[in-house]
Amino acid sequence: MIPSRLKRSFVALCCGVALVGPAAAACVYRPVTLLVPYPAGGLSDVIARTLNVPLSQQLGQPVLVENLGGAGGSIAAQKALSAPADGHMLFLGSPNEVILTPLANAAVKLRHDQFTLVGPVTVNPLVLLVRKDLPVRSVDELVTYARNPANKPLSYGSVGYGSLYHFAGEELSARVGVQMLHVPYKGGAPLLQDMGSGQVDFTMMPWATMYRGLAQDGRLRIAGWVGPRRDELAPDVPAFGEGTLLKDFEYSTWAGVMVRKETPPATLACLHQALSNVLTQPEIKQAILNTGSRPAAPQSLDESARRLVAEAARFQALAKTIHLQPQ
Repeated sequence: MIPSRLKRSFVALCCGVALVGPAAAACVYRPVTLLVPYPAGGLSDVIARTLNVPLSQQLGQPVLVENLGGAGGSIAAQKALSAPADGHMLFLGSPNEVILTPLANAAVKLRHDQFTLVGPVTVNPLVLLVRKDLPVRSVDELVTYARNPANKPLSYGSVGYGSLYHFAGEELSARVGVQMLHVPYKGGAPLLQDMGSGQVDFTMMPWATMYRGLAQDGRLRIAGWVGPRRDELAPDVPAFGEGTLLKDFEYSTWAGVMVRKETPPATLACLHQALSNVLTQPEIKQAILNTGSRPAAPQSLDESARRLVAEAARFQALAKTIHLQPQ
Protein backbone atom coordinates (compact mmCIF):
# COMPACT_ATOMS: atom_id res chain seq x y z
CA MET A 1 0.00 0.00 0.00
CA ILE A 2 1.07 3.55 -0.70
CA PRO A 3 1.38 5.77 2.39
CA SER A 4 -1.29 8.49 2.47
CA ARG A 5 1.34 11.25 2.45
CA LEU A 6 2.79 9.88 -0.81
CA LYS A 7 -0.70 9.56 -2.23
CA ARG A 8 -1.34 13.24 -1.54
CA SER A 9 1.98 14.20 -3.12
CA PHE A 10 1.23 12.15 -6.23
CA VAL A 11 -2.21 13.71 -6.62
CA ALA A 12 -0.75 17.20 -6.16
CA LEU A 13 1.91 16.52 -8.79
CA CYS A 14 -0.69 15.34 -11.31
CA CYS A 15 -2.87 18.36 -10.65
CA GLY A 16 0.15 20.63 -11.00
CA VAL A 17 0.96 19.21 -14.44
CA ALA A 18 -2.61 19.75 -15.54
CA LEU A 19 -2.56 23.35 -14.36
CA VAL A 20 0.80 24.21 -15.90
CA GLY A 21 -0.07 22.96 -19.37
CA PRO A 22 -3.87 22.82 -19.79
CA ALA A 23 -3.65 21.93 -23.47
CA ALA A 24 -0.30 20.16 -23.52
CA ALA A 25 -1.38 16.69 -22.39
CA ALA A 26 -4.05 16.38 -25.08
CA CYS A 27 -2.40 18.36 -27.87
CA VAL A 28 1.33 18.22 -28.41
CA TYR A 29 4.39 16.45 -27.10
CA ARG A 30 7.22 18.12 -29.04
CA PRO A 31 7.98 21.56 -30.54
CA VAL A 32 5.25 23.05 -32.73
CA THR A 33 5.78 24.98 -35.98
CA LEU A 34 3.76 28.12 -36.70
CA LEU A 35 4.16 28.44 -40.47
CA VAL A 36 3.96 31.92 -42.02
CA PRO A 37 3.40 31.97 -45.81
CA TYR A 38 5.48 35.12 -46.41
CA PRO A 39 9.07 36.27 -45.78
CA ALA A 40 10.18 37.71 -42.46
CA GLY A 41 9.46 41.39 -41.84
CA GLY A 42 5.89 41.57 -43.13
CA LEU A 43 2.67 41.92 -41.18
CA SER A 44 1.96 38.16 -41.04
CA ASP A 45 5.40 37.56 -39.58
CA VAL A 46 4.90 40.21 -36.89
CA ILE A 47 1.55 38.72 -35.92
CA ALA A 48 3.05 35.23 -35.71
CA ARG A 49 5.82 36.46 -33.42
CA THR A 50 3.20 38.11 -31.23
CA LEU A 51 1.47 34.75 -30.78
CA ASN A 52 4.23 32.17 -30.56
CA VAL A 53 5.50 32.79 -27.00
CA PRO A 54 2.10 32.92 -25.25
CA LEU A 55 0.94 29.97 -27.36
CA SER A 56 4.02 28.06 -26.20
CA GLN A 57 3.01 28.76 -22.61
CA GLN A 58 -0.47 27.41 -23.26
CA LEU A 59 0.68 24.27 -25.06
CA GLY A 60 3.63 23.46 -22.84
CA GLN A 61 5.90 23.13 -25.88
CA PRO A 62 7.99 25.64 -27.88
CA VAL A 63 6.11 27.20 -30.81
CA LEU A 64 8.65 28.10 -33.50
CA VAL A 65 7.87 30.56 -36.28
CA GLU A 66 8.91 29.47 -39.79
CA ASN A 67 8.69 31.76 -42.84
CA LEU A 68 8.12 30.27 -46.29
CA GLY A 69 7.08 32.67 -49.05
CA GLY A 70 6.29 32.14 -52.69
CA ALA A 71 3.42 31.42 -55.11
CA GLY A 72 0.96 33.65 -53.28
CA GLY A 73 1.48 31.73 -50.05
CA SER A 74 0.55 28.38 -51.58
CA ILE A 75 4.01 26.86 -51.06
CA ALA A 76 3.61 27.21 -47.30
CA ALA A 77 -0.03 26.10 -47.45
CA GLN A 78 1.00 22.93 -49.30
CA LYS A 79 3.73 22.28 -46.75
CA ALA A 80 1.12 22.51 -43.99
CA LEU A 81 -0.99 19.93 -45.83
CA SER A 82 2.01 17.63 -46.25
CA ALA A 83 2.76 17.56 -42.50
CA PRO A 84 1.18 14.96 -40.19
CA ALA A 85 -2.29 15.96 -38.99
CA ASP A 86 -1.29 15.80 -35.33
CA GLY A 87 -1.35 19.45 -34.24
CA HIS A 88 2.39 20.06 -34.54
CA MET A 89 2.09 22.10 -37.76
CA LEU A 90 0.01 25.27 -37.44
CA PHE A 91 -0.58 27.49 -40.47
CA LEU A 92 -1.15 31.24 -40.06
CA GLY A 93 -3.38 31.47 -43.10
CA SER A 94 -5.98 33.71 -44.69
CA PRO A 95 -8.32 33.61 -47.69
CA ASN A 96 -5.30 34.71 -49.69
CA GLU A 97 -3.51 31.37 -49.57
CA VAL A 98 -6.27 28.77 -49.19
CA ILE A 99 -9.01 30.28 -51.38
CA LEU A 100 -7.69 32.90 -53.79
CA THR A 101 -4.38 31.47 -54.97
CA PRO A 102 -5.97 28.12 -55.98
CA LEU A 103 -8.52 30.11 -58.02
CA ALA A 104 -5.77 31.98 -59.85
CA ASN A 105 -2.91 29.50 -60.22
CA ALA A 106 -3.69 26.37 -62.24
CA ALA A 107 -0.62 24.67 -60.76
CA VAL A 108 -1.96 25.02 -57.19
CA LYS A 109 -4.12 21.99 -56.43
CA LEU A 110 -4.91 22.60 -52.77
CA ARG A 111 -8.45 23.46 -51.66
CA HIS A 112 -9.84 25.46 -48.78
CA ASP A 113 -11.81 22.44 -47.55
CA GLN A 114 -8.55 20.63 -46.84
CA PHE A 115 -8.05 23.00 -43.89
CA THR A 116 -9.83 23.54 -40.60
CA LEU A 117 -9.82 27.01 -39.13
CA VAL A 118 -8.82 26.68 -35.48
CA GLY A 119 -9.80 30.28 -34.98
CA PRO A 120 -9.42 33.78 -36.46
CA VAL A 121 -6.66 35.96 -35.01
CA THR A 122 -6.89 39.33 -36.73
CA VAL A 123 -9.17 41.42 -38.92
CA ASN A 124 -7.33 43.70 -41.31
CA PRO A 125 -8.82 46.67 -43.19
CA LEU A 126 -7.00 47.54 -46.41
CA VAL A 127 -5.40 50.86 -47.22
CA LEU A 128 -4.23 52.43 -50.49
CA LEU A 129 -0.48 53.16 -50.58
CA VAL A 130 1.16 55.10 -53.41
CA ARG A 131 4.77 55.83 -54.26
CA LYS A 132 6.14 59.01 -52.75
CA ASP A 133 6.33 61.03 -55.97
CA LEU A 134 3.03 59.97 -57.54
CA PRO A 135 0.99 63.21 -57.66
CA VAL A 136 -2.14 61.82 -55.99
CA ARG A 137 -3.47 62.07 -52.44
CA SER A 138 -6.80 60.24 -52.69
CA VAL A 139 -8.38 57.45 -54.68
CA ASP A 140 -10.30 59.95 -56.85
CA GLU A 141 -7.01 61.62 -57.76
CA LEU A 142 -5.51 58.19 -58.51
CA VAL A 143 -8.39 57.34 -60.86
CA THR A 144 -8.17 60.73 -62.59
CA TYR A 145 -4.43 60.32 -63.05
CA ALA A 146 -4.83 56.78 -64.40
CA ARG A 147 -7.46 57.89 -66.92
CA ASN A 148 -5.27 60.67 -68.32
CA PRO A 149 -3.86 59.44 -71.67
CA ALA A 150 -0.78 61.61 -71.14
CA ASN A 151 0.33 59.38 -68.26
CA LYS A 152 1.82 55.94 -68.70
CA PRO A 153 -0.21 52.98 -67.37
CA LEU A 154 0.00 52.65 -63.62
CA SER A 155 1.57 49.60 -61.98
CA TYR A 156 0.32 48.02 -58.77
CA GLY A 157 1.97 45.46 -56.52
CA SER A 158 0.59 42.44 -54.71
CA VAL A 159 1.92 39.43 -52.80
CA GLY A 160 1.25 37.15 -55.76
CA TYR A 161 -1.01 36.43 -58.71
CA GLY A 162 -4.46 35.63 -57.36
CA SER A 163 -3.82 37.21 -53.94
CA LEU A 164 -6.49 39.40 -52.38
CA TYR A 165 -4.44 42.47 -53.30
CA HIS A 166 -4.27 41.28 -56.92
CA PHE A 167 -8.07 40.84 -56.85
CA ALA A 168 -8.44 44.37 -55.48
CA GLY A 169 -6.16 45.83 -58.15
CA GLU A 170 -7.93 43.96 -60.96
CA GLU A 171 -11.35 45.07 -59.76
CA LEU A 172 -10.18 48.67 -59.43
CA SER A 173 -8.76 48.53 -62.97
CA ALA A 174 -12.02 47.10 -64.30
CA ARG A 175 -14.18 49.59 -62.41
CA VAL A 176 -12.33 52.66 -63.70
CA GLY A 177 -11.91 51.27 -67.22
CA VAL A 178 -8.12 51.59 -67.39
CA GLN A 179 -5.58 48.83 -67.97
CA MET A 180 -2.94 48.60 -65.22
CA LEU A 181 0.22 46.53 -64.83
CA HIS A 182 0.21 43.92 -62.07
CA VAL A 183 3.59 43.32 -60.38
CA PRO A 184 3.57 40.23 -58.07
CA TYR A 185 5.94 39.79 -55.12
CA LYS A 186 6.67 37.00 -52.63
CA GLY A 187 5.56 39.14 -49.70
CA GLY A 188 4.71 42.59 -48.41
CA ALA A 189 8.23 43.47 -47.26
CA PRO A 190 9.90 43.32 -50.72
CA LEU A 191 6.87 45.04 -52.26
CA LEU A 192 7.14 47.98 -49.87
CA GLN A 193 10.88 48.15 -50.45
CA ASP A 194 10.35 48.54 -54.20
CA MET A 195 7.55 51.03 -53.66
CA GLY A 196 9.90 53.08 -51.50
CA SER A 197 12.37 53.23 -54.39
CA GLY A 198 9.64 54.23 -56.86
CA GLN A 199 9.50 51.01 -58.86
CA VAL A 200 5.77 50.38 -58.22
CA ASP A 201 3.04 53.03 -58.35
CA PHE A 202 0.57 51.75 -55.77
CA THR A 203 -0.79 48.83 -53.79
CA MET A 204 -3.72 48.01 -51.53
CA MET A 205 -2.50 46.20 -48.43
CA PRO A 206 -3.70 45.50 -44.87
CA TRP A 207 -3.07 48.46 -42.59
CA ALA A 208 0.11 48.22 -40.55
CA THR A 209 1.52 50.77 -38.12
CA MET A 210 4.85 50.66 -39.97
CA TYR A 211 3.23 52.62 -42.82
CA ARG A 212 3.26 55.69 -40.58
CA GLY A 213 7.03 55.57 -40.31
CA LEU A 214 7.46 54.92 -44.03
CA ALA A 215 5.23 57.89 -44.83
CA GLN A 216 7.02 60.16 -42.38
CA ASP A 217 10.35 59.13 -43.92
CA GLY A 218 9.01 60.11 -47.34
CA ARG A 219 9.15 56.57 -48.73
CA LEU A 220 5.46 56.32 -49.64
CA ARG A 221 2.12 58.08 -49.20
CA ILE A 222 -1.00 56.75 -47.46
CA ALA A 223 -3.85 57.74 -49.80
CA GLY A 224 -7.01 56.15 -48.44
CA TRP A 225 -8.93 53.48 -46.55
CA VAL A 226 -10.33 50.94 -49.00
CA GLY A 227 -13.89 51.21 -47.76
CA PRO A 228 -16.82 53.51 -47.00
CA ARG A 229 -15.45 55.28 -43.92
CA ARG A 230 -12.29 56.25 -42.08
CA ASP A 231 -10.85 53.90 -39.51
CA GLU A 232 -9.81 54.92 -36.01
CA LEU A 233 -6.49 53.15 -36.58
CA ALA A 234 -5.57 56.20 -38.69
CA PRO A 235 -8.43 58.72 -38.56
CA ASP A 236 -6.58 61.34 -40.59
CA VAL A 237 -6.50 59.08 -43.68
CA PRO A 238 -9.50 59.64 -46.01
CA ALA A 239 -11.75 56.77 -47.09
CA PHE A 240 -12.76 55.75 -50.61
CA GLY A 241 -16.36 56.42 -49.56
CA GLU A 242 -15.59 60.11 -49.10
CA GLY A 243 -14.86 60.49 -52.80
CA THR A 244 -17.20 60.32 -55.78
CA LEU A 245 -15.67 57.69 -58.08
CA LEU A 246 -15.39 54.53 -55.94
CA LYS A 247 -17.76 55.11 -53.03
CA ASP A 248 -18.81 51.45 -52.79
CA PHE A 249 -15.35 49.90 -53.30
CA GLU A 250 -14.44 47.96 -50.15
CA TYR A 251 -11.87 45.32 -49.20
CA SER A 252 -10.65 43.84 -45.93
CA THR A 253 -9.15 40.53 -44.89
CA TRP A 254 -8.46 38.36 -41.86
CA ALA A 255 -5.88 35.87 -40.67
CA GLY A 256 -6.26 32.80 -38.51
CA VAL A 257 -4.60 29.63 -37.32
CA MET A 258 -5.37 26.61 -39.50
CA VAL A 259 -4.56 22.90 -39.46
CA ARG A 260 -5.19 19.96 -41.74
CA LYS A 261 -8.82 18.85 -41.86
CA GLU A 262 -7.83 15.35 -40.70
CA THR A 263 -6.60 16.65 -37.33
CA PRO A 264 -8.30 14.58 -34.58
CA PRO A 265 -11.25 16.33 -32.89
CA ALA A 266 -9.66 16.17 -29.43
CA THR A 267 -6.44 17.77 -30.72
CA LEU A 268 -8.43 20.39 -32.60
CA ALA A 269 -10.48 21.21 -29.51
CA CYS A 270 -7.49 21.74 -27.29
CA LEU A 271 -5.66 23.82 -29.94
CA HIS A 272 -8.78 25.96 -30.15
CA GLN A 273 -8.83 26.36 -26.37
CA ALA A 274 -5.13 27.25 -26.26
CA LEU A 275 -5.54 29.87 -29.00
CA SER A 276 -8.66 31.29 -27.33
CA ASN A 277 -6.78 31.59 -24.03
CA VAL A 278 -4.02 33.53 -25.76
CA LEU A 279 -6.34 35.88 -27.63
CA THR A 280 -8.27 36.85 -24.49
CA GLN A 281 -5.13 38.15 -22.77
CA PRO A 282 -5.25 41.99 -22.67
CA GLU A 283 -1.55 42.32 -23.47
CA ILE A 284 -1.94 40.15 -26.59
CA LYS A 285 -4.93 42.18 -27.76
CA GLN A 286 -2.87 45.34 -27.35
CA ALA A 287 0.12 43.80 -29.13
CA ILE A 288 -2.13 42.93 -32.09
CA LEU A 289 -3.51 46.48 -32.12
CA ASN A 290 0.07 47.76 -32.10
CA THR A 291 0.69 45.98 -35.41
CA GLY A 292 -2.20 47.90 -36.97
CA SER A 293 -4.52 44.90 -36.96
CA ARG A 294 -7.73 44.39 -35.03
CA PRO A 295 -8.04 41.38 -32.71
CA ALA A 296 -10.65 39.04 -34.13
CA ALA A 297 -13.80 38.34 -32.13
CA PRO A 298 -13.78 34.88 -30.51
CA GLN A 299 -15.46 32.15 -32.54
CA SER A 300 -16.38 28.55 -31.86
CA LEU A 301 -15.02 25.83 -34.12
CA ASP A 302 -18.41 25.59 -35.84
CA GLU A 303 -18.51 29.34 -36.42
CA SER A 304 -14.97 29.26 -37.82
CA ALA A 305 -15.92 26.44 -40.19
CA ARG A 306 -18.89 28.41 -41.50
CA ARG A 307 -16.70 31.47 -41.92
CA LEU A 308 -14.26 29.63 -44.19
CA VAL A 309 -17.07 28.22 -46.34
CA ALA A 310 -18.73 31.62 -46.69
CA GLU A 311 -15.45 33.31 -47.66
CA ALA A 312 -14.80 30.67 -50.32
CA ALA A 313 -18.22 31.29 -51.88
CA ARG A 314 -17.68 35.05 -51.80
CA PHE A 315 -14.34 34.98 -53.58
CA GLN A 316 -15.38 32.35 -56.11
CA ALA A 317 -18.17 34.72 -57.13
CA LEU A 318 -15.74 37.65 -57.30
CA ALA A 319 -13.34 35.67 -59.50
CA LYS A 320 -16.14 35.23 -62.03
CA THR A 321 -17.02 38.93 -61.85
CA ILE A 322 -13.50 40.07 -62.75
CA HIS A 323 -13.08 37.20 -65.25
CA LEU A 324 -10.04 35.80 -63.46
CA GLN A 325 -8.39 33.09 -65.53
CA PRO A 326 -6.16 30.51 -63.79
CA GLN A 327 -2.60 30.71 -65.11
